[in-house]
Amino acid sequence: MRASLDTWRKLPLLCSSLLFASAVAATPWEKIDTPSNGSPQAIGSYANGCLSGGAALPLEGEGYQVIRSQRERYYGHPNAIGFIERLADLSRNELKTNILIGDISLPQGGRFSSGHSSHQTGLDIDIWLKLADMPLSEPQLAKPTPHSVVNLKQYQLLKNNWDERHFELVKFAANDEQVARIFVHPVIKEKLCATEQSSDREWLRKVRPWWGHHYHMHVRLNCPEGSQNCKPQAEPPKGDGCGAELASWKPQPKPAAPKVASTKPKKKKLKVIPVQCQQLLDNS
Repeated sequence: MRASLDTWRKLPLLCSSLLFASAVAATPWEKIDTPSNGSPQAIGSYANGCLSGGAALPLEGEGYQVIRSQRERYYGHPNAIGFIERLADLSRNELKTNILIGDISLPQGGRFSSGHSSHQTGLDIDIWLKLADMPLSEPQLAKPTPHSVVNLKQYQLLKNNWDERHFELVKFAANDEQVARIFVHPVIKEKLCATEQSSDREWLRKVRPWWGHHYHMHVRLNCPEGSQNCKPQAEPPKGDGCGAELASWKPQPKPAAPKVASTKPKKKKLKVIPVQCQQLLDNS
């Protein structure tokens, strides 16, 4: 009985400790709850930047819903908001379904404490491959269930989870002039390459294989006009990327590695944020 009483007495202290740990883990950008004033500016690089004059994506619109809105990652450059609305309109009218919007950016961009190193300039958008033919309820939106289309262990497409509309959705997104890249799992890229039977294969150049993107696609927009301090990524290699480059992603059996003396991993250099981003933090 004594032990039980001690446990209850320690509970408030434990809760406060957890809250403190959570606050410590938050980045400075996660403590900002409103966009900054001024003209829209994507500043810095996708993985080391910020967002001035951003806008909030309405949590529900024609053809889309925002998932996990409690994380407050539904802010972006107006170009990102416009892209989502265009894609959602195509999805609703052409595919007869709703798209689910995951992380975009924080109110003033910047680094997340978890989940991504990019999404810092309001130009990255996660769109889940879970097609919501019927709108999700509030509890489902708060805690959505991912819909993977890849058997990760066997490096194969989950045919029962793949929908022909996935192909159309990615193609719609890639054909948008503002899109620079779309990241998907290599197996998904392989399926897209095999499905496209027409001579129109230029859009496949934008679709880049990347691990982890088996239940969502990550859309990255070009630096907007007027954002002089936005650092673009190099253009994708020429061609549709469906040949040897894609094949090189397939895991190969590895021979047993000889034992070597362990070495301490080198510490990564801390990125210095752009001056304009530091000014946003100082003014918040």
